[in-house]
Amino acid sequence: MNLISVTATIDVPRERVYELLCDLSVRPAFCDHFVDDYRLERLDPVGVGAAARFRLDRAGGWMETVIEEVVPPHMVRERGRGGRLNRVPASTVWELAPGSSPASCELTLTFWTEPSSPVDRVKEAFRRSRPLRRDWARALDRLRELCESERRPERVAVAGIG
Repeated sequence: MNLISVTATIDVPRERVYELLCDLSVRPAFCDHFVDDYRLERLDPVGVGAAARFRLDRAGGWMETVIEEVVPPHMVRERGRGGRLNRVPASTVWELAPGSSPASCELTLTFWTEPSSPVDRVKEAFRRSRPLRRDWARALDRLRELCESERRPERVAVAGIG
């Protein structure tokens, strides 16, 4: 799939946004418009090693993501797999830069997949990235609203724990 990149300016310090991005239990609060059946795969949903599995609405397939690297408060890098039999590697990078004022930041999300088999490459060629780009842009808008409202986000728990 082509590289998808979207950017949003958020009027809160980047440390606040970084905390929300590192906590996978919060992700459905701003991604539930295109993600279903969201499940945490680890009791501790924060930081390196935190993992989740979910279904993408448009693609209809399962996908998983694991936080692979964090650089506080600048970057969160996730790796995952999706598609048929989890064959297609996927990457997501959240980058936070200082905004124009001390109390703001600029968030850039970059998402891409790397199909390795010929069948998966053909499927990716016919799949449009524009709807997924729109979904990610809306997710950043919802994240902005969540951060700027200062309300506590709803969190997902593992199998009813929490």
